[in-house]
Parts: sequence; structure tokens; C-alpha cells
Amino acid sequence: MGTPPGTTLRYGAAALLWALALSGCTASAPRTPPTTPSPTPDSPAQICTSLVSYWVGETLKGGKWAGLDWEQKGLSNEQYAIHEDAVAAGRAEERTAGPDKALEVADRVVAQRCAAQNGATWSSENWRPPSEAGHSPR
Repeated sequence: MGTPPGTTLRYGAAALLWALALSGCTASAPRTPPTTPSPTPDSPAQICTSLVSYWVGETLKGGKWAGLDWEQKGLSNEQYAIHEDAVAAGRAEERTAGPDKALEVADRVVAQRCAAQNGATWSSENWRPPSEAGHSPR
């Protein structure tokens, strides 16, 4: 009894495919990873708008955390002033045009004021320069 015809060839082809698979060879050209552009950092005005708009929306909707104070919300004094003005504008709009329009008006107030004040970040009474952070008060 001998080996059936073609069996040796099949074993050889299978061994070759197995060796190629183990070595990581593929029939296609090597793939290069796609390049993605680096994200541009948000401007102070964009950060202000995002942060203040979020808290204004929570306040107007009566969200669970709406009652936090300005420090707990991460707002500067100027940002808190923008927050309060936007909430007042939103509530005035809500009385005549409903909650959706109130959010639109409030977002517009926030965006305009944050842009005009370049992010409104320089007024926090509690802000300390990093160089003073590690020193004890005298």
C-alpha cells in the first residue's frame, strides 16, 4: 500500500501555508496606519461656553446638581456672573416661548459673553498662582 496520489503535494502545500501563517507573511502589501490630525485645543472662550452652558441648562431644567455653588461647578466669578445672567434671560424667554427657546437664548448669551470676555477665567478670588501652591501661609 502506498500513499494516494497527490497526498504528498497536499501535505507539502499545507506545511508551506502553516509556515507562512506562523511567520506573519501575508499576500497583501503592508498596511500603514491612517494618519489623523492632532486635535486642536479648545480656546478659553470655547471652554467657558461649554462649561457655563452645561450648568445653565442644568439650572433651567432643574437638574439634580443644579444647586451646587459656583466653585463646585468649577466656575470663575466672571463665569458665574455669565451663568446668572444667562439663567435670568432663559427664564424670561421660557415664560413666553417655552423651555426649548429658553435654552437657545441662554446658550446664545453664554456664547456671546464668553467670547467677549475671552473665557472669563481671570476673576476667581480663590485663584492662586502655581508658584504659591506649595508654600505655607505666613
